[in-house]
This record gives sequence, structure tokens and C-alpha cells, in this order.
Amino acid sequence: MNTKVLFTIAAGLVLGTSSVSAQATDCATTASIAYEHAKVKNWEAAEAPLWKVRKECPTHSVATFQFGKKLLEAKYKKATGADKTAIANEMIALWKERQQYFPAKVELGDMHSDIGQIMYDNNIGTKESQFAEFNKAWTEDKKNFSSPKKVYTYFYLLVELQAAGKKELQDVFDLYDDVIEKIEDEESNKAKIVSELTEKEESGAALSSKEKKRLKTYDKILNNYSKVKAGVNQKLGELADCKNLIPLYNGQFDSKKNDINWLKSAASRMSAKECTDDPLFFKMVEALHKADPSAKSALYLGILALKDKNTSKALEYYNQSAQLETKASDKAKVYYKIAEVYRKKGSYSKARANYKKALANKPSLGQAYLKIANMIAKSANDCGTDVFSKRAVYWLAERYALKAGKVDASLKKTAAGTAANYRAKAPSKTDIFNNPEIKSVKIGCWIGETVKVPKL
Repeated sequence: MNTKVLFTIAAGLVLGTSSVSAQATDCATTASIAYEHAKVKNWEAAEAPLWKVRKECPTHSVATFQFGKKLLEAKYKKATGADKTAIANEMIALWKERQQYFPAKVELGDMHSDIGQIMYDNNIGTKESQFAEFNKAWTEDKKNFSSPKKVYTYFYLLVELQAAGKKELQDVFDLYDDVIEKIEDEESNKAKIVSELTEKEESGAALSSKEKKRLKTYDKILNNYSKVKAGVNQKLGELADCKNLIPLYNGQFDSKKNDINWLKSAASRMSAKECTDDPLFFKMVEALHKADPSAKSALYLGILALKDKNTSKALEYYNQSAQLETKASDKAKVYYKIAEVYRKKGSYSKARANYKKALANKPSLGQAYLKIANMIAKSANDCGTDVFSKRAVYWLAERYALKAGKVDASLKKTAAGTAANYRAKAPSKTDIFNNPEIKSVKIGCWIGETVKVPKL
């Protein structure tokens, strides 16, 4: 080959390599400038170089999109009207670009639910398209679809679509079951940590700054989920009342009576809404127990036995249900029912044992703490040996009542009021001052716990 031609090719390769190298260097320099400004939230200075990197070398680093999201969020908070909508659309575009260039760095549940919420908040697209984004998040990556607000919006949109005749009532019921399960799982996970940290604090051990921050954060999350659960139940409203459930399920029964999943779901909803007096409930339970004797069918047979005032038979079925149940939150509900039967019979020790089994399976079940507190308070005269120890029982009742509000945000107000009532009945500061030798009180009978005397 001609020497001149070889030289030309070689020169071209060198120039090409130099050009690529120069571009990479320019990207790195521009990105460095953008990131440094972004780290100190100087968004005005960061914007031009950040968007330059985004446009000219989008694969440089995922940090471009991470900082870009924060930049747009900062602008979004200050914007109004058309500007806000424009920024919302830009945020959606940024999410999609991040998925395009860094798919492994995107959580689909987070991305699609974020896009769905932005669309909803700014009235972008139709309700169907907004719902579709949430539905992608839910069906493709439920684990990372955890924002209480987004969960509520997702359910709200489905109810709205059903009201417009674009979704079936059964679709609403199915999603409701999934949403409540998701919320209760999230609540239980957080409440378990809250309970552990609270017990540590009550034992006199100091919480680290990290633990205090965690306790505060989880308390806020539990409070948000409590509001969402209330909102979801309110939104479901009359859709799930007996007057709608009974005709719906009566119409479906003949074609669905051999469908175990349908029987379980329908019987569960009728039980939850206390539609158990209708003959349809008995037909469902009978069909379910025949098709698949299980924890659920045993539970419903227990409900029917209790309605017939056959307590021993009801407890027999309930205990079978608890043993067969594999899902923790459902197991907790069964133990709670067992505890309620014993509490109403006055068997407080057995009632407490089952309330605690319920809490072991569902740490966010604050109502169980309130019931234990109530039984303890009612036993003050029976379990104390003198005036001081009888009144000291109320300190223990107060402690259990306060736990209810810590693990279940929806009970905060009730728990605080109940605890205050018990505290008013406990020994006064004067009583404590006049009995300086008493540091703790061992409470007898079925309670069998020791309570510390508060410091003055």
C-alpha cells in the first residue's frame, strides 16, 4: 500500500482517538463542575453544566440523573401554574432517560409510582394513563412501591375509574386486599423496631442518636400509613357494604363455588363487614370447608359457632385456624379473636397470652395492648395487697396503653387519653414521697409483673 495512504489512515486514527479522548475529558470536567455545585445545592450554577452532560454524554454517570432529579425537585417546589407543569414533564423525561441509560440503577416501583404521582398532581394525561403508571409499579416491583401517599393515589384512581364504569367492582376489591396487605406488612416491620426500641428505652438503657432518629422516622411512617389505611377504607366506603357485597356474591356464587381463592376472598370480606348473618355466608363457608379445609374455613366455622353461643366449639375452631394459618397478619387476627373470647369470659391470663401471640405475629396491633391495659386496670383491687400496690397497678396499665399508641399511629389519641386516665389513678407524687423505700412493686395474681415507681 502507498506510504502516503498509510500515513493518512494512521493520522485519521490518531485524530479520532484524540477527539474521543478530548470529548471524554470535556465531559468529566463539565460533570465535575456540575456535581460540585449540586452537592452544595447551588442549583442555579449547577443547571447549565448538568444539562450539558445530560445531553452530550448521558452515559457518563448516573449521578447526572440523581442530581438532575434533585435540581428539578427544588425548582418544582417554587414553581406555579404552567411552569410547574412544564417542570413536572421534565421530571418524567429525566426518569425515562435514566432508565434508558442506567436500567440497572432504576427501581421500577419507585420510577413508575413517581411518574404516576407527578402526572396525577399536575393533571397530566388521563386517569387511565395515570393509573397505568401506578399499576406498572405495583405489578412489576411492589417491593419498591412503598410511599404511603402513592399507595393511596393508586387505589383512589381505581375507585374513580370504577365509578366511571371503566373498571369492575371486583377489581376494586382485589386491589383493596393487596393494598391493605402491603400497608399492614409495612406497619408490622416498622412497629417491630419501634416496640424493640421502646422496650429498650423503658428498661433504662439510653438510645443512640441513630436509634432516636430511627424511632422518630418510623413513628412518622407509621402515622402516614395509618392515615392512608383510613383513607383507603373511607374511599372503599359503601362499595364494600353488605348491601353491595351480598347481591354481587350471590350473583357470582354458582359459577365460583368451586374456586377456592374466590371463596376465601369473598368470605373474608363478608366476615370483615359483618355480613355473617346472611345465609350466603354459611353457603360460602360450607363450600370452602368442603373444597379445602383450611385455616380460613376453620375461622369462619368458629365465627358461626360463636354466633350460636357455642363458645367451646368456637375456641376449638379458632385454635385449629391459628395452627393452620401460615400468614402472620392473619394468624394475629385469629389469636386476637381467641383473646377476645377469653377476655369476655373473664379469663384474663389466657386472654393476655393470646393477645401477646397476636402481637408476636403483628407488632403493629396496638389494640391488643389497649385490651391488656384494660384488663390490668380492672384487676387493680384484686391484684394489689395494699392501697399503694393496688394503685400501682395503674402504672402498668398506663405503660401498656402508651405502647398501643407507639405501634399504631391511629390509636395515638385514644392511647394517650387512656394512659392519662390510668396515670391519674396511680399513686400521686405525695404518695411516692411518703414511701421512699418503695422502688418497685411486684403485682400478683394473674398479672405477675413488676412495675417501677417513677422518680420524683
